[in-house]
Amino acid sequence: MKTIKKQMVLRMAYVAFALVSSITYAQNTNLETTTQRDGFIFEFVVGGGIISIEDSAGIQTFDKSQGTFVFPDLKFGYMLNDKLAITLSMPGNIYEFQDNDRNFGGFIPSVQYWVKDRWWIHGGIGLGIDSPALYDIKDNVNDDWNFGCAVMASTGYEIYKKKNFALNVQSKLVLGRASLDGDAHRDAIIFNIGLGFSWL
Repeated sequence: MKTIKKQMVLRMAYVAFALVSSITYAQNTNLETTTQRDGFIFEFVVGGGIISIEDSAGIQTFDKSQGTFVFPDLKFGYMLNDKLAITLSMPGNIYEFQDNDRNFGGFIPSVQYWVKDRWWIHGGIGLGIDSPALYDIKDNVNDDWNFGCAVMASTGYEIYKKKNFALNVQSKLVLGRASLDGDAHRDAIIFNIGLGFSWL
């Protein structure tokens, strides 16, 4: 049952990711004005999605997904040319665990490539972090920080551009694992849709 549920979440995320990609790819680029991108880039994202968490200790399983909101979701980078950037992405999602709010996110070195003038793809692999939400830290109850590995893939379409500012709609898929005490681990599957505010 767990495997079936996990596969269903992955399939839903894949279908949504493919849908956003195909819609943006189909845009008529003849009406677009080419943007010159140069120097440093910064982006923050607001949005929401779904998260599935599974604990190897059996405390929480993929059988139950929950809604999540994005916090924080930041990106810093540098343009190597007008189509390719190296970035540090910091995805983050709030979820509930044993009546406490926690955050699953990471620090992920990544690359971003503009396939079209407004459509980009982005991905990388790096450090996964499972931590208490900063507003819900309780001593000896919800104060443990766990680290592991995370992989991320996202795509976005810039719906508005002016000078060095761009507003985009994007989707993001994050798969991560964090090590817990006692040789246990926590796995996460996250799919988000959000608005990105970029300066480049």
